[in-house]
Amino acid sequence: MELYGQKDKSIIQKSIVITAESILLWLSFTILIKDGEISYIFRLSGIENSSAPFQRRVIIFIFSVIVFIRIGFAMIFLVKRKIPAVECISVTFVFGIYYIGFSLLSLNSESPSEVTQYTGIFIFTIGSFLNTYSEIQRHFFKKKPENKGKLYSDGLFRYSIHINYFGDILWVTGYAIVTQNFYSYLIPFSLLCFFVFYNIPELDDYLKKNYGSQFDEYSINTKKLIPYIY
Repeated sequence: MELYGQKDKSIIQKSIVITAESILLWLSFTILIKDGEISYIFRLSGIENSSAPFQRRVIIFIFSVIVFIRIGFAMIFLVKRKIPAVECISVTFVFGIYYIGFSLLSLNSESPSEVTQYTGIFIFTIGSFLNTYSEIQRHFFKKKPENKGKLYSDGLFRYSIHINYFGDILWVTGYAIVTQNFYSYLIPFSLLCFFVFYNIPELDDYLKKNYGSQFDEYSINTKKLIPYIY
């Protein structure tokens, strides 16, 4: 599926994603905050939130609100390419994992560790900054007519070709740390594999095709994903 290089407002697709995210965020609130009045389907499954540490539940929900705001901002102001219908479905599914999956995984009875929580908050914050601010920097670079046909390799993108994806991995890892549930780490690990084996190769092919020697020089001198490491 070709994701890059096709300019389109994709208003319907963006509206679907934002609406779906709104519903998922409300379900997350129902699971985490509504003091025992968890939705009927979850009560049937024997899942209760009353025994889970309230502070941890609040942090997870705040994370989801921040992600919702960031993704909504990106959808409305930063994403200029065409969004295929299949991507609408896959994006909704992924954010279902974030909003609902992390909420459910956080409902364990272990007492929260302050060090663990602060570590998760820090990593989530750094990841959110790297992802959103790098996209904003690139957005304003591309808006300037004199930069047409130029590859953006400044700002945060000086540190890795896909610094925005590295940010994604970090903020999702922050979620996993705060849940204090071992199975949560499968989510950022799966995201890492998706980026390394699918998304990055596809995007690199597009950049190579469209920017040629500019991308060759950039890729030789810049790490692919993790600054100073890989």
